[in-house]
Amino acid sequence: MSETNPKFLSERQAEEYKRQQSLFSAQPAIVQRFLETQGKQIAQAIVDGNSQINFSLPDRVVCTLENVDQPALVTIPQNQRTRSAGSFLNHFRKAELYKELRHIFTELEQSPDRAISVAAGLLRHATVLHMVYQMLPAGRTITYQSAGEDETIPSIPVVDDMEPESAITSASDAIAEEGSTEAGRGDLLVPFVPYARKFFLPQWVAFNENGGMLVKSVDEANAHVKSMQRFMEVLFLAVALSPHISADEEYAKKRYGMLGQLVNQGRALAIYQTKEIIARISERAKAGSLNRGLRLSLPYFDDQELKIDISNFEVIPSGRIMFVPAFVVRAVRQEEVKVSQDTRYNPSTRKHLLHLLELLEQAFENV
Repeated sequence: MSETNPKFLSERQAEEYKRQQSLFSAQPAIVQRFLETQGKQIAQAIVDGNSQINFSLPDRVVCTLENVDQPALVTIPQNQRTRSAGSFLNHFRKAELYKELRHIFTELEQSPDRAISVAAGLLRHATVLHMVYQMLPAGRTITYQSAGEDETIPSIPVVDDMEPESAITSASDAIAEEGSTEAGRGDLLVPFVPYARKFFLPQWVAFNENGGMLVKSVDEANAHVKSMQRFMEVLFLAVALSPHISADEEYAKKRYGMLGQLVNQGRALAIYQTKEIIARISERAKAGSLNRGLRLSLPYFDDQELKIDISNFEVIPSGRIMFVPAFVVRAVRQEEVKVSQDTRYNPSTRKHLLHLLELLEQAFENV
């Protein structure tokens, strides 16, 4: 089987994950706690985008040695334990800390000193475990289905008609509302709407199945999308630092759950903002304030980059030209041709952007 075959790569990562888990479990409790503490510190520095970090290897590790039948507890010399990655200058170079850490860990794992090699692998493992298990909230067990052809990321929550509506609000069905509550009564639990509870993390669902806003403002919806992007970024950094974490069940659950939710809600936000643009154009047209030109910045969700991007195009050039709705239709149709032929978009993003352009076209086609 080729080493570039996805199945081979997946199996290799699974083997490495099991090996590191077994090694970690074989360590004394005090060594495990040390690795977890150092891993937490490294993980935080990576996610915060720090330019440098100092860390330490444990003073001893359990590992196998040549010509020794049983694993042994081997001491790491004091002068070999303290390490550092990055530098103050990295802040100006915009160098990413995780890349330098990955390089340092690889060098240490290739050390002829077996104890240093094992310790470095364990510390890398502890770091990504902290990122996946401790830095990200746990979510619900959900299933998504594809929104149609050309879709690579399932993003429509599957409705379970057999699941009864709970008469009692559980922690996963509600959010604790901050603010004043009666003394001794605890937090006020505000239930999520049924549609939000179909997603991995209901607290970040800003739009319902019809595109209606569930939050108080577009800014709040944007904040939810940014929170989901941050969630995915932590997962990306974890697998970039240590690819074998992709074999972890919790990693797979969180990636699947948040990826579908982000695509769903990111597209819903873009659709909502497009409808707002249509409303603003209509209002300004009635007020006669579009007779000096019109240029549109249409938001859309790029499911390759997992972010809201902007498509800019001109409707009416600058000058004294009276606004006519047909100008919007013409400009949109020209943009549709460009999008259809632009190879920078993957099929699902192209389909989404064409849908947004179609909304614009339909809004002004028969005006």
